[in-house]
Amino acid sequence: MDATLHDVVEFFRLLADPTRCAILMRLARSDERLAELSDSLKQPPETVAAALADLESAGLVTSRLSDVGDGQRYYQLNLEQLQQRYARAGRMIHPALAQAVAEAEEKTAPRVKPRVLFLCTHNSARSQMAEGLLRAFSHGSIEVFSAGSQPSEVHPLAIETMDSMRIDIRGQRSKHYEEFIGQHFDYIITVCDRARETCPVFPGLKESIHWSIPDPAAVEDEAERRRAFHQAATQLANRIRYLQILIERGQRDQLATR
Repeated sequence: MDATLHDVVEFFRLLADPTRCAILMRLARSDERLAELSDSLKQPPETVAAALADLESAGLVTSRLSDVGDGQRYYQLNLEQLQQRYARAGRMIHPALAQAVAEAEEKTAPRVKPRVLFLCTHNSARSQMAEGLLRAFSHGSIEVFSAGSQPSEVHPLAIETMDSMRIDIRGQRSKHYEEFIGQHFDYIITVCDRARETCPVFPGLKESIHWSIPDPAAVEDEAERRRAFHQAATQLANRIRYLQILIERGQRDQLATR
């Protein structure tokens, strides 16, 4: 069997299993721990753990230990790998399929601006970069904010990293999440594990999402710290592009049902 065809067949085999497919659908929204996946899927932990092992072996899922230090592991979708294999499968079945799907997604921009709040502990690095990235990518079609439970100041390396991506976040400031209590948000996204544990409740929330991203500011070596900031920014940018697609699709679906 041709190597590319074998890869496509293996990809569909992974998706054909209900547990593995359900895990991918859950992780497409938010990073989760084994117990959370087990509860939401109503499957025994050992069944979910086996499915996760298959997905990790295929490179579709990755994991990392929680920063909280409780020994728990967060599982997250490898968006780049999933996109590549999805596109490869589409092209194998029909060369024009991937392009047709992309063109079908190009719809009129939503008329109602959704509101997104990124949360982390110090609101200095990850959440600040996420705020700047989504604001830049959405060109103002999404209202974006960030805050923290123990706000400090915007990290100089966060500014420097965003500068390298031609995004200026010098006008942003660190804020306590209490500034936003009582306001409506469609999406709350925690980008550090500690913030997830202390995230306040916002009424009318469409979805609460968690991205388990290592704190680049915690890296001690200066050269490694710079690399960590760029890695965090790259991971955030990748996730935010997909988040934007999901938000805009949800807005279109909402408008279509009116």
